[in-house]
Amino acid sequence: MATTDSAKASALVIGGGVAGIQAATDLANRGCKVYLVEKTPSIGGRMAQLDKTFPTLDCSMCILAPKMIDCYRNPNVKLLAYSEVKKVSGSVGNFTVEVVRHPRYVDEARCTGCGQCAEKCPRKVPNEFEMGLADRKAIYMPFPQAVPRLMTIDPENCLYLTKGICRVCEKFCQAKAIDFDQKPEKVTLNVGAIVVATGFNILNPAVFKQYGYGKYKNVITALEFERLICASGPTGGHLVRPSDGKIPRSIAFIQCVGSRDARIGTPDCSGVCCMYAAKESILIKEHEPKTDVHVLYMDLRVYGKGFQTFVDRARDEFGVKYIRSKPGEISEDPGTGNLTITYEDTVAREIKKLTVEMVILCAALVPRSETAELVKMLGTELDDYGFLKVRHPLYAPVDTSVPGIFVCGCCQGPMDVPSSVTQASGAAARAAEVLTRERRA
Repeated sequence: MATTDSAKASALVIGGGVAGIQAATDLANRGCKVYLVEKTPSIGGRMAQLDKTFPTLDCSMCILAPKMIDCYRNPNVKLLAYSEVKKVSGSVGNFTVEVVRHPRYVDEARCTGCGQCAEKCPRKVPNEFEMGLADRKAIYMPFPQAVPRLMTIDPENCLYLTKGICRVCEKFCQAKAIDFDQKPEKVTLNVGAIVVATGFNILNPAVFKQYGYGKYKNVITALEFERLICASGPTGGHLVRPSDGKIPRSIAFIQCVGSRDARIGTPDCSGVCCMYAAKESILIKEHEPKTDVHVLYMDLRVYGKGFQTFVDRARDEFGVKYIRSKPGEISEDPGTGNLTITYEDTVAREIKKLTVEMVILCAALVPRSETAELVKMLGTELDDYGFLKVRHPLYAPVDTSVPGIFVCGCCQGPMDVPSSVTQASGAAARAAEVLTRERRA
């Protein structure tokens, strides 16, 4: 068990997405010691899965990777990846936090990240980073730019850890880094302030039976499309249909899938769907100019700087067809795999049909499943939608009800990358104020 003894100069950041990275880096650059706890084997979060960002169409990883490296190499940042917060006690200026570091079954000091072990591993499982569109091995690196650059053995799928057979990775690892004797490690941290940046989940649209998600192969989510269109994704950036590998010549986006829908408890707007639908529409037209793109929407909420211009560009320059509508049922032609959308045209007030070769669902951004448990540990509160509640949306937009605990990014509610980064810097500034005040006390 490791224990720190400098609470008044230390902060804890929970979550290693772009918001957590920004908050940790800002605090570290102010001279604070920062412990960055990330549940998965690598920092990066959802932004690492995106192909481009809006409204500039910059490469997502080109922006994120340098921030990941800067954070990891900052001497004031201690990264605890593949770790979870299990208990929080104390108060502002003196929090005691218990963290469990999960075993990678790989010696971090020896592993070079060469990947030879993964090449030889016989066990294949769906790749979470690729949204299940490709497989990974039981020993894996989450994505090529992962930080830290280390292999991790999945204990639920490793043949040796589940059945006592194999150990092929150990045989072929030239660095002798495989260590099946590793055990979970409990780490106790003493910190003065906490920043929560645990991010969000994507609503599983299978709950809407009418859209056929999970039933029809050519109905996918927008995040799955991000991996499909990305050059580092499972198709090498080639736009193809999941069912047959053919280039789709007509694609429809359906917006507000689960957003603004009180029936399933997500009556709020997800904030980013209108914009990423426009972005992905442009990406489709850039890859395949002959492909027709339709966006079925209730109304457009494009409130950010340059956002309306971006949507206008999608429509006027790239020929994306916007249809104000209420989509109903999707049916499939089993012979071709093509999809017919029945919808109400809310302008013409008529029931119409649209047949396309592929449908992309813009599903709601929802709280992570573990958010409620984390809130209990922290003693903070949830809002009506299940996100972390701030003390006041105007004059205390990053403060929780517990002094010394702050929140940023999509764990507070749906927002885009620039908003998450801005809020993270605000949360870091508030945490630094607390640490400065406690040091002077």
